[in-house]
Amino acid sequence: MPVPALARPWPLLALLLACGGSGSSTTDADTSTTQDSSSSSTSTSTSIEPTTSTTSTSSESTTSTGELTDTGVGPTTGVTTTTGDLTTGDTTTSTSTSSTSTTDGTSTTGDTTGDSTSSSTSTTEGTTDEPGELGTISGDCGLLDVMELESPDPFVFSGAIDFGMLGYDYELLTPGGQQIYDEGNLNPGSLYSEIVAYEVLARCELATLLKTEGTIVYTNPMGKKTDFLAEIDGLKVGVSVVRAVGFPKDAPYSVAQAKTILDGKLADILVSSANVAPEDAWVKQILSVVAYGPMHLESLLAAYETVDPAVKADTILVITVTDGDDAFIYN
Repeated sequence: MPVPALARPWPLLALLLACGGSGSSTTDADTSTTQDSSSSSTSTSTSIEPTTSTTSTSSESTTSTGELTDTGVGPTTGVTTTTGDLTTGDTTTSTSTSSTSTTDGTSTTGDTTGDSTSSSTSTTEGTTDEPGELGTISGDCGLLDVMELESPDPFVFSGAIDFGMLGYDYELLTPGGQQIYDEGNLNPGSLYSEIVAYEVLARCELATLLKTEGTIVYTNPMGKKTDFLAEIDGLKVGVSVVRAVGFPKDAPYSVAQAKTILDGKLADILVSSANVAPEDAWVKQILSVVAYGPMHLESLLAAYETVDPAVKADTILVITVTDGDDAFIYN
C-alpha cells in the first residue's frame, strides 16, 4: 500500500508552537528536508615525469604511469635490468653478460674480455742476426762507452763472430765496412780482418767510420799509422788490427806467439798516437785482434797478463774469435 504523503503540515506546526517548543523554521512553505549524500570525485593529472601526480581529494587513489628501471650490479656473470609499466603490470627482463659500472643511477655496459694495454719484452745481444749484417756476434758486445774511452786505464773485451756456411758477402756489410773494402788499405793481405774488426765495433758499439787508413793525416807521413779512424759516443778512436793465427791454421798457438804480436802492435799504437795530426787526433786507440779459434783467445789473454804496463798504456784490447766459414780472413 502506498505511504500517505504529509499533505497538511500546518496542524503539527501549530501544536509545537502551542507547547512552547523551539524549532527551526523556513521561509519556504514548500521546504522539504534534503539530505545530500557526500559524493567524491576523483581526477588524476599525470605529467611526463614518472613520479608526479595531482589529486583533487584525499580519498582518491593516485596512479602514476611511467617506466621504472631497476639497475644494479649483480654477480660476475652479468647484470639483470628489469623494466616494468606500473599501469599495465607488463614486465620485461633482459640479461647481459658484460661488466657494469653504475653512476647516478645510470647503467653502462661494456666488453671486458680483453686488456687494451699489452707489453712485450725482447732481448737482443748486440745487433746479432739483423738483416743486412754479416755473421752472428756473441760475447762482450755493447759494453764500450765514454767511461772506457776517456779513462787512462787499459781494458780487455772478448767475443766471437760466426759466419756460418755463408762466409763473406759484400752486400751484408755495414756502409762503413763497404767503404773500407772500396777504398782498400796499405796492406791488402789484412783488408778482410780490418773489415771484420770494423763490423764488430759498428754493430756492438755503434761506431761510425770517419776515415780509412790511407786518408788519416799524420805529422810524419812516413811514420807509424793505424788502420782506420772511427767515432764512438761522439769521440774519435783510432783502431789498429792484427790477426792471431799460426801455420798451419789449426796448429797449436802458444802464449809466446800471442805475446809477440801483442808487444809489437801495442808498441806501434803508442807511436802512431804520437804521430797523428791534431785534426784527426783520437782520445784512445783500440787494438782489435781477429783470432782463428778459442785456443788463440786463451793464449792471447794469458800473454796479455805479461805485457809491460807501459806498453799496454791506455789501449783497449778487443779480441774476436771467428767461427764458421772464415777462410777469407786468413788466406
